[in-house]
Amino acid sequence: MSASPPLVRRGIALVLVIWATALLTVTLGGFVLIARAESLIARHHLDGVRARLAAEAGIHHAAYKLSELEPTARWIGDGRSYRLQIGDAEVEVALTDESGKIDLNAADEAVLKSLFVQTGGLPEEEAAALADAILDWRDEDDLVRANGAEREDYRRAGFPYVPSNRAFATVEELLQVMGMSYPLFQRVEPALTVHSGMSQPNPAFAPLEALMVFPGMTEALASSLIQQRQQVPPEMMGQPIGQLPDGTPVISQFGGLAYSIRVRAVLPTGASREFHYTIRLGMQARAGRPFHVLRFREGDPS
Repeated sequence: MSASPPLVRRGIALVLVIWATALLTVTLGGFVLIARAESLIARHHLDGVRARLAAEAGIHHAAYKLSELEPTARWIGDGRSYRLQIGDAEVEVALTDESGKIDLNAADEAVLKSLFVQTGGLPEEEAAALADAILDWRDEDDLVRANGAEREDYRRAGFPYVPSNRAFATVEELLQVMGMSYPLFQRVEPALTVHSGMSQPNPAFAPLEALMVFPGMTEALASSLIQQRQQVPPEMMGQPIGQLPDGTPVISQFGGLAYSIRVRAVLPTGASREFHYTIRLGMQARAGRPFHVLRFREGDPS
């Protein structure tokens, strides 16, 4: 016995309702997933902004602590790290006085050559050539040093530029010097500055990469010296903290006006921001700020 037309129509209607309900469920589910994804993206961006602001607050706090009039409260730029709680962010700040680095505009051939041999890992001849090329880059003449390079050498080698014949404006400018590679630059960059004006690094602040230029220095001795100096509290500044291989004493001391600062802020969610600043303390007349930025690089966010 066949079903009556009304029953058939009701069956078809029921199937359509079921399909419509299923389609609506899928559509609503898609909207929920999209809304959730957008919420997570917004939260990620918000956490990134919060981490960035905490890191920037860490920089300003570091500038304040480096300028403290009370010696026992002053921070020390010998590579040691300080930890802060800013809101719910954990902030780590590491400071290095720029006088502890090798100034590309003041270091002589011997210091540069030692850097490229001891820290860069170059053979003696390559290190000597690169040191001379740096001196040729920064001097005002076109006279070629024994192992150096001037205008014609760059042109013959196919470079689209020639030596500037002036002081290095930035550390990154070193990448343009004939003989410098990016892997080598990465190895020696932590030891370099253009802001100290000193012919050799101050061992009271020098990072390991810069300490290696002192004659007779080894990684073990450099690491030991760094560990010793970072254990000296502010109230003990001015005391001997060790010596160089030639017997020269290293005296603990407060720093000057220019500092490299690495700051990293981490939120409970795991979001983080890391910045690398070089700053110079001192009021800017126009901006009314206690420091100004000489160099800036952002680390990889997470």
